[in-house]
Amino acid sequence: MAPLLRPRHSLAKEKFSSYFAPLKAQSYHDPSSQSRGSTSHSIRSIAWNPLGNLIATGSSDRTLRVWNPEKPNVRFSTELKGHTGAIQKVAFNPVKDAELCSVSDDGVVKFWDVRTKTCVNEIKGLGDTTSLVWAPDGESLIVGNKSNILFILSPRQSAPVSSHRQTVETIQVTFCWSGKKVFVTTGEGTTRVLSYPDLEPILRLQHKLDPDGSDEFTLRGHTSPCVTAELQPTGRYLATGGTDSIIALWDTADWICQRTIADMVGPVRSISFTFDGCYIVGGSDEGSGLDVTHVETGEHVHNFKTAGPCPVVSWAPTRYCLAYSDIGILRISGVDAERKYY
Repeated sequence: MAPLLRPRHSLAKEKFSSYFAPLKAQSYHDPSSQSRGSTSHSIRSIAWNPLGNLIATGSSDRTLRVWNPEKPNVRFSTELKGHTGAIQKVAFNPVKDAELCSVSDDGVVKFWDVRTKTCVNEIKGLGDTTSLVWAPDGESLIVGNKSNILFILSPRQSAPVSSHRQTVETIQVTFCWSGKKVFVTTGEGTTRVLSYPDLEPILRLQHKLDPDGSDEFTLRGHTSPCVTAELQPTGRYLATGGTDSIIALWDTADWICQRTIADMVGPVRSISFTFDGCYIVGGSDEGSGLDVTHVETGEHVHNFKTAGPCPVVSWAPTRYCLAYSDIGILRISGVDAERKYY
């Protein structure tokens, strides 16, 4: 079941570029990026809270900060201190605006109350964690590490609920909106569809491709590792991105790839849909600029000019605001726009 869409009007593709062209991206300067250099401060993860009135960034220099998008000065932000390694992922609880989770190279998962600026729970000993995703109901989450182990966690317990070792290189996990299955990207270029919470394959082949192999059905859309996946807010398409510079759009009814977006310069590191599911953008750590594509037609509708590569991208959950990392700095385009676009 797809989440209920906000009562917002969608921007027609013919008006998309003219709407964003005059807008200037707002920069959010962190003192860490100025004192230590943009390379050491590179942003690894960006996350909006459910209402879109807070945005968190996690960086390679251990800086975890929560910003007010309307107030770019750092004095209006909150730094959450406690991790001893690079922050790999941050994510807000999808049903609680002030509960944030972060994972780090220190092997610790931390749960924060951003109102009180305190860590309310932590889970240690998970290894080099690389992925993090909340279940849609906000009652559990999945964290993965470099040893290809997926941990199911509760935000209220200090130890994992369960652990599941995977047989292939596992990179990222994304939930379906019902919370009953997850999509797991792999180093083999495939995406697995697993049940939740037992994490067993759901789809099977009628005939094995290899007599000695598995009968598990996977989405095969990339010629190199598939590193990111994102489900459209409407639930119709699953987007996957690989190091082959391709974004594939899969119809979730029959799992057929409907179209590919192949105009990115480097590996696709992140993918994000607009709140209405009409537009998609991919982030890469090569090249510059961000190309926005109309999902249903595959048409290119706009290019956001950037100073450098933008590996992390994230559309706001309630409006047309695009947050992205650009040479170690958080930038948001559209945050100051109150004009009508319909």
